[in-house]
Amino acid sequence: MLIRIIMTVVLLVLFWLGTRRMRVIPTRGQSLTEMAMDFVRINIAEDLLGKKDGRRFLPLLMTMFFLILAFNITGIIPFMNIAGSSVVGFPIVLAVISYVMFMYAGIKKSPGNFFKNSLFPAGVPWVMYIIVTPIEFLSTFIMRPITLALRLLMNMLVGHLLLVLFFAATQFFLFSADGIFKLFGVGTFAFGFAFTLFEILVAALQAYVFTLLTAVYIQLALAEEH
Repeated sequence: MLIRIIMTVVLLVLFWLGTRRMRVIPTRGQSLTEMAMDFVRINIAEDLLGKKDGRRFLPLLMTMFFLILAFNITGIIPFMNIAGSSVVGFPIVLAVISYVMFMYAGIKKSPGNFFKNSLFPAGVPWVMYIIVTPIEFLSTFIMRPITLALRLLMNMLVGHLLLVLFFAATQFFLFSADGIFKLFGVGTFAFGFAFTLFEILVAALQAYVFTLLTAVYIQLALAEEH
């Protein structure tokens, strides 16, 4: 929780510094802030939802992306060394928020048809609804929030455990092992360092995937067939 609080404050400070004095000719800090925000606005919100709906849901998607990224990256920051998203509470909260927004978008778009069209897809023979409807219910209303939470949690948890394994092995070989076995410490350290760099990519990728899937679910809820 302390890591989450620290990173939330860091995010607020960074965005405040980047936007407190907006100029027509941007400063370096403003340019970096605008580039980061445009990545979410253009590549996720507007690409999937269009300009109108993208603008509606942009605050949610923007907050989600940068919060997940900040919490993920703490897994490789010295003296923190654990991702704020590698404990199940945070992924569950985000998955619930994503699910609620999916339901809200669908019900507001088509109050009378959202659940009907979700559970009874058009063009399916009536007899097949005995099989199709339970599958659609499980995949749409049960599995989506579960898979969202587990995907984020497990990626960050497994990454954390691998880093612990590599560097614990390095400490053992360098300081506790005897003779030639100390050389294994060089190999485990090299693997740990390489995986640390890989974890930076994973941290950004998981933030992108979670936010992208949330936008996809909202887009499906706003689709004309609903």
